[in-house]
Amino acid sequence: MNPFDELSVEESVRIREKKSAPGGVEDICVISAGPAKAQDILRTAMAMGADRAIHVETKPDDDLEPLTVAKLLKATAEQQKSNLVILGKQSIDDDANQTGQMLAGLLGWPQATQASKVEFGEGDLVCVTREVDGGVETVRAKLPMIITTDLRLNEPRYASLPNIMKAKKKPLEKKTLADFGITGEKRLKVLKVTGTFLICLRRGTVSWFAALCTGLTTNFLSQSHHRGRAEARSRMLTA
Repeated sequence: MNPFDELSVEESVRIREKKSAPGGVEDICVISAGPAKAQDILRTAMAMGADRAIHVETKPDDDLEPLTVAKLLKATAEQQKSNLVILGKQSIDDDANQTGQMLAGLLGWPQATQASKVEFGEGDLVCVTREVDGGVETVRAKLPMIITTDLRLNEPRYASLPNIMKAKKKPLEKKTLADFGITGEKRLKVLKVTGTFLICLRRGTVSWFAALCTGLTTNFLSQSHHRGRAEARSRMLTA
């Protein structure tokens, strides 16, 4: 699982456990777009505490662009009636760091990126501490909103064996891009790729390692249903 997305799953579960969201969390659902092996990622997320999953099946050689993923999450958020989306700040294959921002633009919601702390205030108010060059910045916004996670937000838990076994019985729904009215059309063309190397000093010698990153882009949606003016019950969705 993308480590940034793992942080998002952990934060969603912690919000429910700590009852920090007004009204509590009603449901946590995870969603992933990818080939059959993406189901393993979803089962892991459910073992961490998610309640159900949606697998959007794609071919092994399909490479979804950030805008396509953002459109998929937009459609899912609207179908699930979500009002809080929590996702990793970037994927670990192309490191685009674009999906969260694009999703906020498509939905017309406020956003808080690179979150290192998330706190809930009265009513629909959410306070997010984010890391910026030279320090930290505090952002406040009202739901609905988008939050992308950074590495200092939390430390993800390990899934216990009993929870791994329970995750096998949790519902996993299969869908396709067509079910969301999305084609996956390519808009970008890669013209050139250059290698990235990490210099590692060891006992006076220099070793070079190719920094190759692979992984699945996973995004997390948090959904709330209002109960009265100040209280809401949240539903979490992981994609």
